[in-house]
Amino acid sequence: MNLEAFPTANDSDLTGASLSPGAGRRAGERPGDAALDAYSRVVTSVAAELTPRVAAVQVGRRLSDGKFAAGAGSAVVFTDDGFLLTNAHVVGNADAGRAAFSDGTVTAFHVAGTDPLSDLAVLRADGATPPPARLGEAGDLVVGQLVVAVGNPLGLAGSVTAGVVSALGRSLPIRAGRNVRVIDDVVQTDAALNPGNSGGALATADGRVVGINTAVAGIGVGLAIPINITSRQIISALIREGRVRRAWIGLASTPAPLPPVLADRYRQRQGVRIVEVVPGSPADRAGLRPGDLLLSAAGGAVPDAQALQRLMLAAAIGRPLNLTVLRSGALVDVVAVPAELTEAD
Repeated sequence: MNLEAFPTANDSDLTGASLSPGAGRRAGERPGDAALDAYSRVVTSVAAELTPRVAAVQVGRRLSDGKFAAGAGSAVVFTDDGFLLTNAHVVGNADAGRAAFSDGTVTAFHVAGTDPLSDLAVLRADGATPPPARLGEAGDLVVGQLVVAVGNPLGLAGSVTAGVVSALGRSLPIRAGRNVRVIDDVVQTDAALNPGNSGGALATADGRVVGINTAVAGIGVGLAIPINITSRQIISALIREGRVRRAWIGLASTPAPLPPVLADRYRQRQGVRIVEVVPGSPADRAGLRPGDLLLSAAGGAVPDAQALQRLMLAAAIGRPLNLTVLRSGALVDVVAVPAELTEAD
């Protein structure tokens, strides 16, 4: 091989260029500084936009023994008329509290509504608030995307951490009294979250809030309630009515595979096996039985309990719900009429 045939750094067509490791670097600049600067610009930009819009909130909560305890967390201003979004577990059973902003402004607030089964709550400030944060869409997130968390962990106001979307589509079981619901499409991030971050913002690089930080599942594992069509409906209901009405049919189930013939016919591999029917419930009155394999509801596939849960919104209360189950090898169509979920159910 003739090495002279390859151009060198001294050849005229490479005039002004250098192939050395330090090429193009300013004096005193370290490797990676350019990328770090770009990363820092994103994080500082989001911090500058959101820190003034995320309040540190304090409430007094009554405990089961009748005593009062102070609770604290974060909340995000999301309307221009003083509504703030936070977690239901931050406010608990409190009906009022105090919100403090990074500019020193402190205002009282009252709780407009809470929904423990989605762990969301809406507050209404009694005084002036900063301009609202912009809400985004968690459905547009991708794994590995940069996100920034803004909140007040451990009483440290205006704290900012950054990380990536570690996973999407997580499920988070939530209990309220005897009722248990699974929150779908929870966002997992490795941005550091600590006690007090609850109710704070999880935002994308353009400063849009795509999640409300809710839990720390372990070191490097933070979870956020997604901002999506479901949570927007819940937020609207809390502003309008102060609560979220849900439907209920009264059964417990577990995922189960479909027989191959039905799997091909319905183009789904899994249904839900009914393991318990609450006596006197809408499911009981419809004739559903333990052992039934639920395939579809309202014309849509039911591959898991969450698919049925998504139908149990206020609009379903009192309206016939068509269900198809596999029972003793035969397909059976039944009609259930969901009732309104109450704390006693």
